[in-house]
Amino acid sequence: MVTLGVDRIREYGFLLEGKKIGLITNYSGVNSQLIDDMTAFYDASYPVVKVFTPEHGLYGAMDGAKVGDGIHPKFGVPMISLYGTKLKPSTEDLDGIDLLVYDIQDVGLRYYTYIYTLANCMQAADEAGLPLVVLDRPNPLGDVISGNRTDPKYDCFVGAHRLATRYGLTAGELGYYFKQYFGLKLDYQVIPMQGYVPSMKWPETGQLWNLPSPSIHTFHSALCYVGGCFFEATNISEGRGTFAPFQVYGAPFVDMDQLVKVLHERIHDPNLAFRTRAFTPFWSKHEGKTCFGVEFIPLSSSLDFMPTALVLMKTLMELYPNDFEFRSYADVSRLTSLSGDHSVDDYLAGKRILDDLLSDWQRQSDEFSTEVKGCRIYG
Repeated sequence: MVTLGVDRIREYGFLLEGKKIGLITNYSGVNSQLIDDMTAFYDASYPVVKVFTPEHGLYGAMDGAKVGDGIHPKFGVPMISLYGTKLKPSTEDLDGIDLLVYDIQDVGLRYYTYIYTLANCMQAADEAGLPLVVLDRPNPLGDVISGNRTDPKYDCFVGAHRLATRYGLTAGELGYYFKQYFGLKLDYQVIPMQGYVPSMKWPETGQLWNLPSPSIHTFHSALCYVGGCFFEATNISEGRGTFAPFQVYGAPFVDMDQLVKVLHERIHDPNLAFRTRAFTPFWSKHEGKTCFGVEFIPLSSSLDFMPTALVLMKTLMELYPNDFEFRSYADVSRLTSLSGDHSVDDYLAGKRILDDLLSDWQRQSDEFSTEVKGCRIYG
């Protein structure tokens, strides 16, 4: 079994002993024995004086919910939210801290907000002259890099910093990329894993599934999140509030038999099975209404769901032109924010064919692969 960074904090006492620690974490911050970070740090006599929390707070609030500051109920230290009124620690927040430590389970995709909390905390630490340590964890999707890179003009909290969609780095490696990208001078360290091989997907790590957020219930959800996240920009349910987020897609107006019949003509992926599926979200889009659509079942951890997601979206647009809708986000198309440029819009509008789009994205991901070679820790 892979040994996590947090499992090794006693080995790395030279980084942690005698420091007043600001811990950036949430419910995913547990060691291999499922002991939470705060308890693990106190048991090792490393005093945590403040806790900083990303989206969903310390305990897993629903998607998009704003979580305020508070006091840790067990240890009595301040908890400062970095999702809501502010996204970055202030100078005042960092008072009384000698060291920032980051330990949050990532999902390996650029539209996941935790990685921007890491980037913001690194910049704040750099400005304050504080060191920052990442306790490393597996990238559930392994070291595969794919997809396009963000256009800086559309940078936001769900896509920024010229990242590839699937960036193939652990959180610790990603920190090295951020340090390089921003030209930071801070003392940045990683407590690495043991037994980790970069090509590993989550099932190969031997670790229990560590729920990264309330809507990534399983490794299969994470696999289908690769392109399924784009459906957040539409009025099609992507399965939030159901038994299988990002594996089921539909809406009350969809004829699921018609949809699946067309998909069988357009999608031929040996790593994927799919079927008609009706479902009723208990929150999020179409709450309490029966949606009709499709359920996807990954058959291999090597699945690349992105092409399927794009074909599915275009198919739904074509079949239901009077019902299918897009959403806006901060005066920009939500799809543009998530995709990082207009390439997906062009594909959906018929201005580009899928093979051309994916070929262009491969060129961009190859470029990113070259840039991050020096950021790799493993292998």
